[in-house]
Amino acid sequence: MHSLTQLRGIQTNLILKLVAETKYIFVTGGVASSLGKGIIAASIGKLLQARGFNITIQKFDPYINIDPGTLNPYEHGECYVTDDGQETDLDLGHYERFTGIRTTRYNNFTTGRIYQSVIDKERRGDYLGKTIQVIPHITDEIKRDMLYLGKKNKYDFVITEIGGTVGDIESQPFLESIRQLKWELGKNSVCVHLTYVPYLAAAGELKTKPTQHSVKELQSLGIQPDILVLRTEHDLNSGLRRKIANFCNVSPDAVVQSLDQPTIYEVPLRMQEQGLDATILRKLDMPVGETPGLGPWRSFLDRRHNATEVINIGLVGKYDLQDAYKSILESLSQAGTYNDRKVKCHFINSEKVNDANVAEMLEGMDGYVICPGFGQRGIEGKIAAAKYCREHDLPTFGICLGMQMMVIEFGRNVLGYQDANSIEMDSKTTHNVIDIMEEQKNITNMGGTMRLGGYECALAEGSRVREIYGAEIIRERHRHRYEFNNDYREEYERAGMKCVGTNPDTELVEIVEIPTLKWYVGTQFHPEYSSTVLKPHALFLDFVKAAIAHKEA
Repeated sequence: MHSLTQLRGIQTNLILKLVAETKYIFVTGGVASSLGKGIIAASIGKLLQARGFNITIQKFDPYINIDPGTLNPYEHGECYVTDDGQETDLDLGHYERFTGIRTTRYNNFTTGRIYQSVIDKERRGDYLGKTIQVIPHITDEIKRDMLYLGKKNKYDFVITEIGGTVGDIESQPFLESIRQLKWELGKNSVCVHLTYVPYLAAAGELKTKPTQHSVKELQSLGIQPDILVLRTEHDLNSGLRRKIANFCNVSPDAVVQSLDQPTIYEVPLRMQEQGLDATILRKLDMPVGETPGLGPWRSFLDRRHNATEVINIGLVGKYDLQDAYKSILESLSQAGTYNDRKVKCHFINSEKVNDANVAEMLEGMDGYVICPGFGQRGIEGKIAAAKYCREHDLPTFGICLGMQMMVIEFGRNVLGYQDANSIEMDSKTTHNVIDIMEEQKNITNMGGTMRLGGYECALAEGSRVREIYGAEIIRERHRHRYEFNNDYREEYERAGMKCVGTNPDTELVEIVEIPTLKWYVGTQFHPEYSSTVLKPHALFLDFVKAAIAHKEA
C-alpha cells in the first residue's frame, strides 16, 4: 500500500513524464512593480517563436479576486477578455499582440481561483479527510495549473509570469511552487528574474544593491535565478554587469539590461541583440542555431520610425489612465503605423463634456473614439460628444458602451425620444433603446456573468463594415450585459442608423453605422482585443484611414 504522499509523488512524476519535452520558463520580478515583466515574457515568447518553437504564455496573479472582472480599472488597468470568455489580466493582451497566439482561461490564474478550486475539491471529499494546507495542497494545485498547458497541448515552451514582486506575502505560494518545479523539471526549466537598477542623480551613480537584495530574497525562498534582466534608465557598463553576475551567482552572459525604449515593440530586438533567447536555449541544453531575422517585425518598426506625420485621436471616456484603455491605444498605434502615420491619443474626460462646451472640448482632433465602460458616470458627456461628431460628420468609433451612447443620442436627437436611455442608467425610461439581455435578467452575481468571449456576427451586404472586413461572417469578443433593443430596429434604420452586424443565432445587434456619414460606426463587441502587431484590426485600420482623409480634406 502506498501512502497519500507517495501517491502524490507518483502522480507528479507521471505528469512530469507527460510534459518532459515541454520546457518551462518562469519570469519573476523584484525591487518594484510595473517594471515590464509582461513585456519581457512576451518578448521571450516572440523570440522563441521566431526560431520555430510552439509557445504559449501564462500569468499567475497573487490577488484573491477570482478574476479582474470586478476590479476598478484604476486598480488594475483594463480587463482583457479571451476568446473563450475569461476575464484576465491586461498582460495577456501583450502576449497576444506580440506573438499572435490566442490565450484561454488556462493562461491566467489568480490566488482566488486557485483557492476556490481547492476548496471545491475539499467540499467534494477529494482529499479524503486530510487537513488542507498551503503546502502541499495549494502548491500542488498551482503546479498542476502551471503544467496543464504543456501537458495538454505539447508546447515546446510554456512561459509563466508571476505577478507582483519577490517579498510579497501573497506571492510566496507561487514561488514555492516554482522552487519545487525547478527541482522536479531539472534541465527543462529556467528562471528569468527582472529587477530594477536605480540611478541616484545626486551621487551620479547606478546602484546595484536593490538587485542584490532582490536576488537574495529569491534565493532565501530556494530559487536561484538563471538569468537576470535589469530594468534601467541608463546604460549599464560591463563592470556593473560583472559585479551583478558575481554577487548574484549568475554567469556574465546571463545578465541582460532592459533600457527605456521609445516603444514596447523595440524590446524583443534589444533582447535579441543581447542574446537572451540564445542564453535561455543554452541553459536548457538545447541547440542555439542561427539568429532569426524577425523581418516582418523589423518592417513594422521601420514604418513606425519613418512615420512622422501626426494624427490626433480623441478618446472620450471617464478613466484618466492609459492602462484603462490599453488595448485601444495599442490598436490605434498599430493602425497608425500601417497607415504611415503616428497616432497621438488625447484623453477627453467625458464627465466634463456637455452640450455647451463640447465644441471646445473636442477641438483639434482628426477622429474620435467613444470609449467603453460601465455605469452612470460620464455618459452624458459621451452622448454630447456623439451628437457633435454626428452633426459635424467627424470620424467616430464607438466601442461597447460607446456604441450604446451613439444609439441613445440618435434616439434622443433624431427620433425625438427625449428620455431615450439604457435601463442600466434609467430603469424607468419609457424608451429603453438599450435593454438588458434576456439571459442576464435573473443574474445577481457581478463577476464572470456578462456576455463574455467570442461570438459570430453576420455583416449586412453593401454595408461599410462588410467592405472593411472583406467577409460575411466575423468573430469578435464581447463583454457586456446590455444590448440594442430590437423593438426599435426598424425605426432606427428608417431614420438612417443601420444595424449592419447581427449575431446569426440571437439577432443581437453587434454593429451600427450611419452610411451617409464619412465614418460613424459603433460596435457592441471589443475589436481591440484581437488586434496584433503583425495583424492589425481592419476596423482600426479603416478608422485611422478615415481620420487621415478628414485631416487632409
